[in-house]
Amino acid sequence: MQITDKTAVSIHYTLTNQDGEQLDSSRGEEPLLYLHGAGNIIAGLEAALHGKQAGDKFNVTIAADQAYGEVSEEMIQVVSKKMFDGMDIDIGMQFHADVSHGPGIITIVEIDGDDVTIDGNHPLAGEDLTFDVEVIDVRPATADEVAHGHIHGSGCHH
Repeated sequence: MQITDKTAVSIHYTLTNQDGEQLDSSRGEEPLLYLHGAGNIIAGLEAALHGKQAGDKFNVTIAADQAYGEVSEEMIQVVSKKMFDGMDIDIGMQFHADVSHGPGIITIVEIDGDDVTIDGNHPLAGEDLTFDVEVIDVRPATADEVAHGHIHGSGCHH
């Protein structure tokens, strides 16, 4: 069966950056299971998987604009250290917060006295990413999975 919209797809992948540094991998763990066509994974990887079938293995480099987007300067701002309510903060610390497009991760990128520069871009924004992928399984999604916009099973909260 080929991967098309409304199929449940499981893949193993290894993600590397432009320098070849491994950022993430599902190998040695459960494969990633997602609903194809529902935007559950980055657009470029979903497009690369379309038409593939179980057993296919491939490498693909996804441009930043089809991965986590380009770096948006509007997502970088200077705030007062007081916003951190007396917390001991350091460069590189990350926090979950509401950003302009919904829930996201804020990273502290600079501390200068009482001024703290935070970055609301995804940590991988602006990066071309390479995926080494193996398609493990493809099946039709159930009507319930399509209605909910994700695959049900292990780890599902329904």
